[in-house]
Amino acid sequence: MDRRTFVAALPLGTLPLAHAHHGWGSFDQTKPLWLSGRVGKVAWRNPHAEFELEVDAEPKLPADLAGRTMPAQSAPVDAPALLKAVRLPTRRDRRWQVELAPISRMEAWKVAPLKGGERVDLIGFTFPGEKGDAVLRVEYLFVGNAVYALRSSPA
Repeated sequence: MDRRTFVAALPLGTLPLAHAHHGWGSFDQTKPLWLSGRVGKVAWRNPHAEFELEVDAEPKLPADLAGRTMPAQSAPVDAPALLKAVRLPTRRDRRWQVELAPISRMEAWKVAPLKGGERVDLIGFTFPGEKGDAVLRVEYLFVGNAVYALRSSPA
């Protein structure tokens, strides 16, 4: 019996569950959101790194956000306009699933694998109307004093 026949013959309950992967097109890129909190469980793997975020109890936007300088990246992103549009999510989930970039891009930006308990700030996008699961696809990742632009490779 070859591998395909063997896998097809297995009962569905014996197959490992595949984690959902969402392309950029699944997210509402007209409404950037700000999330802050502590890193929970981390999966540093392809198709992209991801982690669970325990959101701050009383979230607030940084006063200087619109004036921050973002790192240059190869994709055309209007960072000043995006920063001016950032808002807090209307939903009040305490835990969000956060999708970062593929590992190769994380390495290009020299992002060290995140650790549980580490504090991060994020700008990203969720599903249209903030419907569905609490998932954020990250555009900008803030760790300590570093900021990473994850849409594309460094310019």
